Amino acid sequence: MTLIKSISGIRGTIGGKVGDNLTPVDAVKFASAYGTWLKNYEDSSIVRTGKLKVVVGRDARISGPMIHNLVVNTLIGLGIDVIDLGLSTTPTVEVAVPLEKADGGIILTASHNPKQWNALKLLNEKGEFLNSIEGEKILVIAEEEAFDFSDVDSLGEITENDAYMDIHIDEVLNLALVDVDAVKAAKFKVVVDGVNSSGGIIIPKLLELMGVEVVKLYCDPTGHFPHNPEPLKEHLTDISELVVKEKADLGVVVDPDVDRLAFVCEDGEMFGEEYTLVACADYVLSKTPGNAVSNMSSSRALRDIANKHNGSYEASAVGEVNVVHLMKKNNAIIGGEGNGGIIYPESHYGRDSLVGVALFLTHLANKKMSVSALRASYPQYYMSKNKIELTPQIDVDAILIAMTDKYKNEDITTIDGVKIDFENDWVHLRKSNTEPIIRIYTEAPTQEQADTLALRIIDEIKEIAGI
Repeated sequence: MTLIKSISGIRGTIGGKVGDNLTPVDAVKFASAYGTWLKNYEDSSIVRTGKLKVVVGRDARISGPMIHNLVVNTLIGLGIDVIDLGLSTTPTVEVAVPLEKADGGIILTASHNPKQWNALKLLNEKGEFLNSIEGEKILVIAEEEAFDFSDVDSLGEITENDAYMDIHIDEVLNLALVDVDAVKAAKFKVVVDGVNSSGGIIIPKLLELMGVEVVKLYCDPTGHFPHNPEPLKEHLTDISELVVKEKADLGVVVDPDVDRLAFVCEDGEMFGEEYTLVACADYVLSKTPGNAVSNMSSSRALRDIANKHNGSYEASAVGEVNVVHLMKKNNAIIGGEGNGGIIYPESHYGRDSLVGVALFLTHLANKKMSVSALRASYPQYYMSKNKIELTPQIDVDAILIAMTDKYKNEDITTIDGVKIDFENDWVHLRKSNTEPIIRIYTEAPTQEQADTLALRIIDEIKEIAGI
């Protein structure tokens, strides 16, 4: 189960057998399916003239250049022109697609997964992730290998453009709620952990243009990740120590494709990935009141912040495309995911760490308080994020049905796995879109309560599954 096909894209480990892993053959196959789908795409609101155009960018992981060349040349073979951004970030590609008036985009990144993974993340003409119906059509095309490649006189062309990280930075700095002068006046010192990917280039550059003194940690884009690239507390001991040693105001951590963002307080403690969105929403909603959206696995703290600013809050199924859909439906001013993903429609409908950094520093400069004091000012909730590795023998659906029945007298939501809301805490159980695991998220007023609830639920699942 190391080749995963979902609304999050086509994701797998490099090497191995075709169909089981993300091999060169699989990369070509799914790039062909995406290109074929684009060529057959029918939407009366879109007027097309000439050849199709797709923006392609990648993160710095080791397999990136190989997968990148395969994907780009497959699109060329389909008669599709490619705007090649080279080393880039997920939000940068999302910004580039509409600016280039492209028909779609592909980001080659496995996001927070370790170095042996890579993926094709697929975008539409708005620079937004495809929905599940569109994704399913692409999977069918791939399965049937219903490809029709272009003749020699109709091949696509490649245009290289390495300016988009700078264009993206400028777009962020020009946002009305980003106050560069206030940040410059605050004279912040910030440590950046770029996990040796493209975040190590783009985040320091953004900060320096905001007048911030930057201390770089793991900012060389070699693709050799110095620690597990998922920005969780247990992986971030080096930056926590360096923030204290450097007497920095805070630390900034991003994942390899720069759509997840975490902060480290001046005392070396984690600000909390869940609170990245909470803090940015607090600032944005204080200036532009409105509604907020996050997914079902995200903290209740965002609901509290939205209510504080007289806005409403709703939760979507997990997955960026689901959050974006609900944001549009509710006219949300800000949204995102509790994994540190900020979606700010004034910029674009995609998780963007650059937007998060700029909004957070503006908020911090206006508040004139330490990062730890800012964190303490928010409603206190604590999460426990756990997972159970899946084997072919485990019937996930049967487990979720059994848990739903067990807690049928509680407040239950089943639009995405099973979420059980108790009076003071909650648990969300779901099969991951990106890894062969069941995720178990819990939240409670104290860490001990969140951990205890998680352990209880894990024991109950293991008993049901007989493991």
